[in-house]
Amino acid sequence: MYKGTRLSLGRRQLLRYAGASLILSVSPLAGAATKLPSVLAVRIWPAADYTRVTLEHDAPLKYSHFIVENPDRLVVDIEGVEFNSVLDSLARKVATDDPYIKLLRAGRFKPGVVRLVMELKTKATPQIFELKPVGEYGHRLVLDVYPVNPPDPMMALLEGRKDAVEPLKMEQDFQIAEKKPEEAAPRKPLEAPEVQTSKKSGKPIVDRLVTITLDPGHGGEDPGAIGKGGSYEKNVTLEVAKRLKARIDAEPNMRAVLTRDSDFFVPLQMRVQKARRVQSDLFLSIHADAWIKPDARGSSVFVLSEKGASSTQARLLAQRENEADLVGGVNLGAKDLFLARTLLDLSQTATINDSLKLGKYLLGELGAVNTLHKNNVEQASFAVLKAPDIPSALIETAFISNPEEERRLNDDAYQEKLAEAIVRGIRQYFIRHPPGPKARLAALG
Repeated sequence: MYKGTRLSLGRRQLLRYAGASLILSVSPLAGAATKLPSVLAVRIWPAADYTRVTLEHDAPLKYSHFIVENPDRLVVDIEGVEFNSVLDSLARKVATDDPYIKLLRAGRFKPGVVRLVMELKTKATPQIFELKPVGEYGHRLVLDVYPVNPPDPMMALLEGRKDAVEPLKMEQDFQIAEKKPEEAAPRKPLEAPEVQTSKKSGKPIVDRLVTITLDPGHGGEDPGAIGKGGSYEKNVTLEVAKRLKARIDAEPNMRAVLTRDSDFFVPLQMRVQKARRVQSDLFLSIHADAWIKPDARGSSVFVLSEKGASSTQARLLAQRENEADLVGGVNLGAKDLFLARTLLDLSQTATINDSLKLGKYLLGELGAVNTLHKNNVEQASFAVLKAPDIPSALIETAFISNPEEERRLNDDAYQEKLAEAIVRGIRQYFIRHPPGPKARLAALG
């Protein structure tokens, strides 16, 4: 797992100013009493999707940037900023295995201007934007380095598993006839034939590979909830999701993909888009709850609601989760018509009904390994659950704000129990509600 690198200047003094224009108009030579803005910390988040570099500073900055070729470099000029030890140490902070950045260095370019030079390993389309103070963060300048030719999620899915698809094994009460081996024609893993029906029982048979997108909540700049013992929700959710993926991949006819496989931030809408691009049959967002009182405990399952939240807690939780983009940092200047079309699609009634069925099975199995915070599936307007054609649920594994549950969430054996319970819930859902063909998404990928 990649770790974000943080360089700090001791005690952080987040100063508030009336306006950026006043600060930027002050010359460095105006007088010793005038303090230049300072870079307080730098964090680097490398990932297969993109690498993010975040410069946190105590006042707004004026900057410009451009690309240089042969070799490929991103150059950022920052005006009126103090050149300090944080900036001076940049060259030592880029990991050698960073997929996109070869070197990052800073220096005094001319009086009053600091120049950052980022040497790239491949052709890139960088996005540079500012974030206003939020939570524990001050002002942030974000450098996102996206490859010109991003990894193809569908190809990764094909390369990751090539074994034959077998019918899903039924429980005792739902036994159905399986085809004999000599009657079954060989299939490619990702082809989606019509779901077959047993002549004996008339019940549907799952006989194709089903894809489940697992979404470890938060990541990168966004730590999520923080336990009393110092545990970060983003780390717990990633570990549980990895264990869950391993168990799903071991099923003969299931495949799991992760929206993130290391410590980096994924915008909420991009998580939905990733699920649709690989034509997912289910979407599960993994989280660890938090509450103001440390005695709150138990697991919960939430699905989307278009008519308001089912409880005050569900509404507050959805509000907090939907604010993750503010903390994690989203470039609001980037437009994506695909996402806009996805989130404006109003044909979600059937999908929400399927999500409620899925949530019921998940909740029943989670109750075998942990106390249930609520005995029923709750609903609220979670942005990350708004795929109009994929049954989706958000699982709150436990309360990380509860010291006892925080310890359990960090326990390997308990994480395995959670993963197994979720797989049982998924298995029950598909037994009773086999997925249809995937052709409906082919034109949208």
